[in-house]
Amino acid sequence: MGSHRKLGIKSDHRVAMLRNMTADLINNGRMVTTVTRAKELRRVAERTITLGKRGDLHARRQAAAYLYDKNAVSKLFEEVAPKYKDRNGGYTRILKLGPRRGDGAEMAIIELV
Repeated sequence: MGSHRKLGIKSDHRVAMLRNMTADLINNGRMVTTVTRAKELRRVAERTITLGKRGDLHARRQAAAYLYDKNAVSKLFEEVAPKYKDRNGGYTRILKLGPRRGDGAEMAIIELV
């Protein structure tokens, strides 16, 4: 899959976190997280939305195998992906918020465009 950010956690934890964050982004449309997590989430979310744009059974099964949330899969294929049918990538936007109060980590909003 190429290079990725390690995010300071073990690989199985990182993959599970990104799967959950992708489902949350699809369900809610936007979320607040750290800048590095948002940048890593963007890679996964864009791929998933592209699967949704394909719209065939194989793409649906691939998305269902990746996302834990069945509701997110159906929302992806029925609501989210059709919005981007005329758009070639760039489905997400990252807006920086500044440092977090507790530990100074740079925070950002990631949202579907």
